[in-house]
Amino acid sequence: MSENGTYTGACFCGAVEIKAEGEPFVMGFCHCDSCRHWSGAPVSAFTLWQPDALTVTKGADNVLTYNKTPDSFRSSCNKCGGHLYSSHPAKGFVDIYPRLLPGLEFVPVMHVNYGEAVVHIKDGLPKFKDLPTDGGGSGKFMRE
Repeated sequence: MSENGTYTGACFCGAVEIKAEGEPFVMGFCHCDSCRHWSGAPVSAFTLWQPDALTVTKGADNVLTYNKTPDSFRSSCNKCGGHLYSSHPAKGFVDIYPRLLPGLEFVPVMHVNYGEAVVHIKDGLPKFKDLPTDGGGSGKFMRE
């Protein structure tokens, strides 16, 4: 936790700066095809926050938002392409990518969409086939 509950960060080039206040309500890893494709990585880390925790403090005119599906509005910097956050309005949260908040200690508690995994991680954390039931999924677990 930060000293004052406020975290700051910026995109890759620094044109967009953000602030997150409070603490995320959950952190983990997503293995879905959409997140893997967006991140360009075999797994994507997430920190989920209440939407009002996020403020763009600089460069709001440089934020480009794209939504491939009605559930995810993915935002990046239109100058450097650096990923910023994804809003999920229907689910009532925003995913701020952990690397953007260098003062935040990333403490994952789960893997979601593990049924789509291309890399299997043995870390002892729960592996949801899709999502927990309170996130709209089946709540079914998978083995490591």
